[in-house]
Amino acid sequence: MSLTRRDFARNSAITGAGVALAGSVGALATAPQALASTDIDAESGADARGGVGYGPLIPDPDGILALPAGFKYRVITYSGKTKLESGEITPSNHDGTATFDGPRGTTLLVNNHELKGPRANWKYPVPLTEGLVYDPAASGGCTVVEVRPGGHVAEWVGIAGTSTNCAGGRTPWDTWLTCEETEDKAGTNGMTKDHGYVFEVDPIDHRANRAPKPLKFFGRYAHEAVVIDPRRGHAYLTEDAAGPNGLLFRWTPPQGFEHGRGKLRTLADDAGALQAFKCFDSGGQFVDDLSRATKIGTVYGVDWVDVPDRDAKTVAVRKQFSDGQVTRARKLEGMWWGDGGAYIVSSYARTESPVQHDGQVWFYDPKRRTLTLKVLLGVNPDPSVDGAFDGPDNITVSPYGGLVIAEDGEGVQHLFGATDSGKTYPIARNELNIGTEEEPEYSEFTGVTFSCDGRTLFANIQTPGIMLAITGPWKRQKRG
Repeated sequence: MSLTRRDFARNSAITGAGVALAGSVGALATAPQALASTDIDAESGADARGGVGYGPLIPDPDGILALPAGFKYRVITYSGKTKLESGEITPSNHDGTATFDGPRGTTLLVNNHELKGPRANWKYPVPLTEGLVYDPAASGGCTVVEVRPGGHVAEWVGIAGTSTNCAGGRTPWDTWLTCEETEDKAGTNGMTKDHGYVFEVDPIDHRANRAPKPLKFFGRYAHEAVVIDPRRGHAYLTEDAAGPNGLLFRWTPPQGFEHGRGKLRTLADDAGALQAFKCFDSGGQFVDDLSRATKIGTVYGVDWVDVPDRDAKTVAVRKQFSDGQVTRARKLEGMWWGDGGAYIVSSYARTESPVQHDGQVWFYDPKRRTLTLKVLLGVNPDPSVDGAFDGPDNITVSPYGGLVIAEDGEGVQHLFGATDSGKTYPIARNELNIGTEEEPEYSEFTGVTFSCDGRTLFANIQTPGIMLAITGPWKRQKRG
């Protein structure tokens, strides 16, 4: 049943200042001065705002990762340096990642490698392991990384021959959905098959990954991330695209379908219903782009509109809708399921927004069918200077409260935390300069995810491709 604009407006009027929200909503920042650099007393290292964060970041003598006092990191994989079990070099361009409990106390991670186009374009593409290849012309895919209790690391291919594996999502049945952020068709960029799909990778059952099958019912477009509603079975998917801006999608499984290991690949290419979101404000007015929201706590009602041709045979999915049919957003990026809904990142907005910003995080509540603005980052006036945050991308819900967000902005790159009440704090800074001394350059963070026991935070530096394990005195974050 649709949530009509009239219903949403009536409910908003009843509650006064919009639909009642569960929990508190706070502004992370509407100006750079309000960001994490002001949450810490730089001289004493003490928190200046009631226990938020872990103190200032300490430069790394090895030039990889600055962390707060008491924290340390370990390199798990390093493209160009570490090797797979097969003897081949770890592929480059690490991206979305998730963790799983493995056998005998091991931790398993499935790691995307965002490699686009022909294999000849990359020094370290994902090896074409027999039986695990979708398109032998494509350079991307996933590796599975095993971290054993004694510290030994093993790595092998989970899927190969896919393209531009960006983010994805962990399923409730302990598999990984890897997303292709491309719309290349067979004959384009050297590809021999159509791309722009979602594939399932099983970190435990190697046999389940043989003969990779695209899950075409999720649609063919520039996929970014996906989450599964464990209660209702819906999948939510983001699209990172422009010209026009991308969409948020919902996939509803066919009636009677029950999720589980290997179940998705049994479905027909047109199984279920794929729909794009359509938002409206408390006055019932249609919202054409999420960048229209300029205040923390903004709540939109959400409806869903059927996708005409999910496989985009002749027209890209986002171009199949005319103005007024769907809501769009600039760079829809990472997602993570938590607190009964989906946290969704929109990376930044410029000309399309009445007030420019450097990032939003929204929360979609499927029960209320509402979308609430939780995070709003002001424009960073000087990204080359440490302090402010911009360009949120991959995201995870922290077992210690709030969110942990990976930066993909300009200049200095961070992992940063955000409390439930909106305070921000730094967790790590990338110190690996891949530019020059005169013009330094720092790669984005990706694949931020906690181990299942919550003791280790894993994250990647995308270029050249480094997986890191961060440990330290984690603590429950106060609301500030």
